[in-house]
Amino acid sequence: MHVADLDTGRKILAGDDHVPLPIAGLGFVPVLVETAAALDAGTLDPLRIVDRTTEGFVAGSGLWRNLRVPALPLIDLAVLAAATGDPNAANALLDAVGHEQVRARMVSLGMPRSAVLDHFRDKRGPDDAPHVAVGTTREFAHLFAALVNASVVDAAVSAQVSEWLSLNQDLSLVAAATGLDPFAHDHDAHGLLFINKTGRDRGVRAEAGVLAGPRAGIAYALTVCFDDLSISHRLRAHDAFRILGTDLMEYTH
Repeated sequence: MHVADLDTGRKILAGDDHVPLPIAGLGFVPVLVETAAALDAGTLDPLRIVDRTTEGFVAGSGLWRNLRVPALPLIDLAVLAAATGDPNAANALLDAVGHEQVRARMVSLGMPRSAVLDHFRDKRGPDDAPHVAVGTTREFAHLFAALVNASVVDAAVSAQVSEWLSLNQDLSLVAAATGLDPFAHDHDAHGLLFINKTGRDRGVRAEAGVLAGPRAGIAYALTVCFDDLSISHRLRAHDAFRILGTDLMEYTH
């Protein structure tokens, strides 16, 4: 884990924050950054229509698989990927911006120990990367702090990615302690600033985000890898996130 003060960057809490671990869909935040940068630079058309291809189609999760529409504009795919973690939308964004560009962007953002390794897949064969993405909590906490402080690429790109992430509907881990509405929390009545992204896979839970209240603001990241042998194993992993969320709420409020 890694927790740092949003204004000063002072480390508040850390443990093994330099170790790259599987982070599933959390690793696609740099893909959103590269997408926003390309849209801002004019190298990608936001209304470019992307077909939902049958090759590599992920049938086991996501929202787009249940929609009748066979194609969507690129800008809507970014919303779908950020808000629901849709794997087919995320795969389409990665194809649109290019794997090498995402890798170069992560290095430029100071994330040399993190990487997007592959597309989302229903099954991973011997020739596929073992994980979608790996990352360190230190690098992802710093990335979220930089987004809110408008220093990821530039202010416009930071604002766009933060806007997309503010739509994220998975508030079941760290964010469970905030009491926010998972479907409408971008303008909280109590002045709570919160953006986050989660990652889920068999035996993997990861989350990074920013939480700011009246007393303080923090950037955080937590990854838990566990043997998913039973519901109780899984619930213990989820409890770690919710306990951290409670501590963060006490610190910021």
